[in-house]
Amino acid sequence: MIWRPQPRQAAFMKRPEFEALYGGAAGGGKSDALLAEALRQAGKGQYRGLILRKTYPQLSQLVDRSHEIYKAAFPQAVYNQARHFWQFPSGAKIYFGAMQHTSDRINYQGKRFDYIAFDELTQFSWEEYSYMFSRCRPGAEGMRCYIRASANPGGSGHGWVKERFITPASPMTTIWQESSYTDPRGRVVTGRQGRVFVPSTVFDNRVLMENDPLYAQRLAMLPEAEKKALLYGDWDSFSGQVFTEWRNDPASYETRLFTHVIPPFKVPDGWSIYRGFDFGYTRPFSVGWYAVDHDRRVYRIRELYGCTGTPNEGVRWEPARIADAISEIESDDLNLKGRAIYGIADPSIFDESRGESIASMMERRGVYFQKGDNSRLAGKMQLHNRLAFDGKGMPMLYVFSTCINFIRTVPALVYDSVNVEDVDTSGEDHIYDECRYVLMEYPISPPERALQKAEISYGRYDMPKMGIY
Repeated sequence: MIWRPQPRQAAFMKRPEFEALYGGAAGGGKSDALLAEALRQAGKGQYRGLILRKTYPQLSQLVDRSHEIYKAAFPQAVYNQARHFWQFPSGAKIYFGAMQHTSDRINYQGKRFDYIAFDELTQFSWEEYSYMFSRCRPGAEGMRCYIRASANPGGSGHGWVKERFITPASPMTTIWQESSYTDPRGRVVTGRQGRVFVPSTVFDNRVLMENDPLYAQRLAMLPEAEKKALLYGDWDSFSGQVFTEWRNDPASYETRLFTHVIPPFKVPDGWSIYRGFDFGYTRPFSVGWYAVDHDRRVYRIRELYGCTGTPNEGVRWEPARIADAISEIESDDLNLKGRAIYGIADPSIFDESRGESIASMMERRGVYFQKGDNSRLAGKMQLHNRLAFDGKGMPMLYVFSTCINFIRTVPALVYDSVNVEDVDTSGEDHIYDECRYVLMEYPISPPERALQKAEISYGRYDMPKMGIY
């Protein structure tokens, strides 16, 4: 029987953008869509397609399904078990590949593919995904070159996938990215490429719902975070998320109940100010400024994040330049200007084993730090304690809505696959690190169990109003 797309699969397969992400929940027919899309140019002899999973064992189900779809469409197609590719009567080939480690991307160096698909994209890193842009080039004139992917929320790549496809625009809306290069004649050539997110859930897969009407019910039985992610495609809640306490509720910004994000305000003069710092060069550096009120409640009020805009890629600033940027901010920001600011940093910046320490370089520019407590699990628990809501719905840590990089990266952190109680350090954990150095200066015990939001009458608990600026 020839495979035919269901309506949401057809919508995905019609998209003209260079990149398209399909899915967001379980059971939406994601893998079938990637497999079938790979056949689009299989009638052309020079065509080469590539379908990737993180490891080769994960490919087995895809390969099995490809026998059903490809043999029905091309009865004379042959699968090469040893080399993991299909060959079609035209001479076209579709390969199945893996990229278990980031260094494995070099295995594809020198190869070209018209179509590249990533199944379960959130299992890949940005470096692995973006490298394959260079492998996407035509085998002949008139061939279409493009990249497709599927994903569920969660996994080590959740943060960058969400930032690239989910956050910038509503589903089904093209996200344009401009780029430029200089040609051999010295002319600057500017262009743009599009990408899009096409959502799907089990409710879009009518065939599955007819064949297994209880599948959605089984998804509904999952733990709450997995239920939200796999049944509804919620990108703010997912399995493996470290700080599940996190809430960003714009409707509660003014009451400050059951939300960690609040609007900026003028910090009272009597509050202490701290500056956390985690150094990075090829990876981002992070500076965060925190105010502490008389109840020991902490507020993240300002940040400086040294990232190029590419996930987890540093701007390569020398320590002196970072120190100058810190001094400029502390001279201009109304909440920092003229204040006594206590700097807390990663102890590694004080290392002098290879020459002058980073801390010393920054001291020569007038920016001072003390060694922070780098106890990873204790620091992690302090963030858990501060994110937990008390009986009134108030946390012990608030984040100004202007601190967009904290809001983007910390909720997306996942657990390490080896050190299962710790945060995965392969992602953007730099803001998290400088935050925990500061929180270890004010350790607190877990609050009493918070009431559910529905049990709180906002009218009973009026937060003090502070002037918005």
